[in-house]
Amino acid sequence: MDSSFDIITEEEVQEIKAALQDGDLCKATEKLSESLKEIENAPLNIAITGESGTGKSTFVNAIRGMDDEEEGSARTGVVETTKEPMPYPHLQYPNVTVWDLPGIGTPNFVADNYLQSVEFSRYDFFIIMSSERFKQNDILLAKAIQAMDKKFYFVRSKVDSDLLASQKRRKKTYNEQNILNEIRDHCIQSLKEGGIAEPQVFLLSCLDLDKYDFLGMQETLEKELPKHKRHIFLISLPNISLPVLQKKREALRSGIWKMATLSCAVATVPIPGLSVACDIGILVKAMINYRKAFGLDEPSLEKLANKFGKEVSELKSVIKSPLVLQEINKELVASLLARGAAGGLMVVEYAASNIPVLGSMAAGGISFATTYWMLCGFLKEIAEDADRVLRKALESPV
Repeated sequence: MDSSFDIITEEEVQEIKAALQDGDLCKATEKLSESLKEIENAPLNIAITGESGTGKSTFVNAIRGMDDEEEGSARTGVVETTKEPMPYPHLQYPNVTVWDLPGIGTPNFVADNYLQSVEFSRYDFFIIMSSERFKQNDILLAKAIQAMDKKFYFVRSKVDSDLLASQKRRKKTYNEQNILNEIRDHCIQSLKEGGIAEPQVFLLSCLDLDKYDFLGMQETLEKELPKHKRHIFLISLPNISLPVLQKKREALRSGIWKMATLSCAVATVPIPGLSVACDIGILVKAMINYRKAFGLDEPSLEKLANKFGKEVSELKSVIKSPLVLQEINKELVASLLARGAAGGLMVVEYAASNIPVLGSMAAGGISFATTYWMLCGFLKEIAEDADRVLRKALESPV
């Protein structure tokens, strides 16, 4: 199967294909609808833990694209502020929850029964944070998580503070990369001495999440998460760097054929007007989701402008797609569909030969091709706009 279709499992492909070949269009449509819902609604629970004072709450906020002072953010402070596991749902993707766990070693959460106390089974993976070297409690926790067959990752936080201190002390010999390597090597060595084989340590600044090892950590999680969890993880990431935007584009593109195939299946049902209504519904929902994922909706643009000291109008000035700043509704999409059928015809032959579940469904070919063509085009436009907007936000004042 083409790698662009890896958002769906081989088992799902075979089930949908069998239903189509048997002429059971209702079953095929139902399977496709269920698969789309599973992708959109897959729960993801991320646990942030470690000793108190390591910046856990700030990281919880940062990975949700929030500042510490925003309403709904995790409480932060110089002392331990988390007294029990606290769930913080993502503002735009409520099925993604980042859990701020109490610091290990605090009176109510000692190492011996920590995982039981925080109900470890609810989390998909753990991030163990430390702002210095990793200590015995961190090592004990990692071993316990490993014994329970869960994934864990070490994050060394506050490296920006270490770099600033080194810069003041080593005015002549300061070298950022050398210092980062020293910090990483020291952390790895302490973990190995504690009995952790081949530990991975990611260096981060929660105040500047796009710097240092965040991209490497994101790529590691992407590889190790199950497919349906991987998709929602990528889509929910804050738009902090150009590589993150590219990953989102790839993740969203991988789901287009499924929506187009659903449109195709509905098109073969002999009910007047059903196919057009389905196509419009699919396109409206997908286009709104794309705009939200790339942070080009009005609230996200305002937040980005405030973060970088820009005017919203300045960011909007680099948006080229006429669709991004319009209200995406049924009327708009219906007008686009009327113009889109001709472009859709151009990919019918490609679709029939490359999409794994279409077979000989000629009756739905135009519907498939139009939906596929329009979503690919809109995704390309909005991804390029997101790229330009982020570059504009990152520009230094002249």
